Amino acid sequence: MNNCRKYRPGYYPVSAEYNDWVTKDHIEKAPVWCSVDLRDGNQALIVPMNLQQKLEFFKYLCDIGFKEIEVGFPAASDTEYELVRTLIEKDMIPDDVTIQVLTQSRRHIIEKTFDSLIGCKNAIVHLYNSTSVAQREQVFRKSKEGVKKIATDGAKLLKEIAADKKYKDTNIRFEYSPESFTGTEPEYALEVCNAVLDIWEPDAEHKAIINLPATVEMSMPHVFASQVSYMNHNLHHRENTVLSIHPHNDRGTGVADTELGVLAGADRVEGTLFGNGERTGNVDIITVAMNMYTHGVDPQLDFSDMPGAVEKYENWTGMTVEPRHPYCGDLVFAAFSGSHQDAIAKGMRYRQEHDPNRWTVPYLPIDPHDVGREYDGDVIRINSQSGKGGVAYVIERDHGFQIPKPMRAEVGYMMKGISDHTHEELSAEKTFKIFKDEYINDFKPLDIQTAVFTHDENTHKQGSDSVKVNMHVDIDGDQFDCSAYGNGRLDAVSNALKKTPYNFNDYKFVTYSEHALSPDSNSQAAAYVCIADKNNDEFWGVGTHDDIILASVNALVSALNRMNHAHPFIK
Repeated sequence: MNNCRKYRPGYYPVSAEYNDWVTKDHIEKAPVWCSVDLRDGNQALIVPMNLQQKLEFFKYLCDIGFKEIEVGFPAASDTEYELVRTLIEKDMIPDDVTIQVLTQSRRHIIEKTFDSLIGCKNAIVHLYNSTSVAQREQVFRKSKEGVKKIATDGAKLLKEIAADKKYKDTNIRFEYSPESFTGTEPEYALEVCNAVLDIWEPDAEHKAIINLPATVEMSMPHVFASQVSYMNHNLHHRENTVLSIHPHNDRGTGVADTELGVLAGADRVEGTLFGNGERTGNVDIITVAMNMYTHGVDPQLDFSDMPGAVEKYENWTGMTVEPRHPYCGDLVFAAFSGSHQDAIAKGMRYRQEHDPNRWTVPYLPIDPHDVGREYDGDVIRINSQSGKGGVAYVIERDHGFQIPKPMRAEVGYMMKGISDHTHEELSAEKTFKIFKDEYINDFKPLDIQTAVFTHDENTHKQGSDSVKVNMHVDIDGDQFDCSAYGNGRLDAVSNALKKTPYNFNDYKFVTYSEHALSPDSNSQAAAYVCIADKNNDEFWGVGTHDDIILASVNALVSALNRMNHAHPFIK
């Protein structure tokens, strides 16, 4: 990597007076979106789409809200021409959608392009030629005047042919792109664009489009934005001209180029879904649109079923959406880090308690539900990096168990250890199965099969033990009937167990809690008991039952059976 000196900046900054856009902090309304998936996107595929795939893709683009769609280069091949004719002849173009077709500045190409549009209701004919220094010098070997003449000759041909009576029923608009705009001197790009506009003489009913392609991304985004601002301030017929941008992503900042370009005055954006396109791709319209959405601005495109969009795109193009692709990838909402999980879980609860109509959850810039994703399996995911809060959240979210705070660390470390040992992510289902098998209703070797409680008022005269239990107990196959008093139900059960031949003396109660598993009146109850042995080692147990009293008994039994693993019951 010691050859960097052979590179020189190939772009042309403009005066600082065109940096006025920097005072704006967000985009206030959606630009006009033009999808170029069927042209730029398709030509970049290893295996281009067939006609049926293109027709399905076109319909999908209409369904999600695109009003302008570049469908191809009709003069380039029979396949491209056939797509345009099929869309028109099968009446597949909605009345509020305009198709766009691309052409070079050559008469026979322009004529065939117009022929493809016969019978179309609304169309944009997109004329382009490259204007960059590198293309002028190395490819065309023409002077500035010679390259400008390519553009103006094409502009005249478009205007001439569009006036033919066979297009009288077609609303035709013109677009011009100084291709390789980013490698063109801004004043020269302006000169060429203004020469084209002066020929077209756009009016309010037939606005022209000047499109500025970052055919190759060459500068930092703020430089591109200032170039856009320069054009915005100096174009002729500006009130009747739509200023469009067409960013690519060679430097990885296509989204930034687009957002700053819109702040600088662009009215329209050409791009593709998921950023498909040659080299590093076109700008990803989904990311730009969803960035606006997170700022409270309606992007006028519907991505409420993002998983469906990914599936369709991958099927039609053969491309793959990366798991970390913004808003779309499998992992973009996934939190494995313990601190992140804890913050998300607390944020979810805070939102429900304080303002369910606002989204302010830490680490999640957007509600996954808004793009068709589910919290289950998409947000908090369990692996060796996960924390106590995340594990507790997943178990509560899916099954209603509100694990007490003192218990969460133990459960969290258990899950982390299992994931670390197996080198795998634990699904929500597996996480709960591990929790259930370890803590809930563990009846081996101790099983209190029946427990009947009575309240004896007379015991107040003798002391505080006012609850009596009669139990039938199974301990590793041995059957016992026993009874005892206690100052509460669990104390009574504990005292009764001490009357069996087994040693249950060496433990004490640490904490107890309970709750219903759901808001339903017939919901099961869950209880949590923590006991400590003589060494102060703690053992948790969880019990469930239709009766909250028996749920607490089951929780104590589970805790005792877990303690038995460390200190087996002995007669």
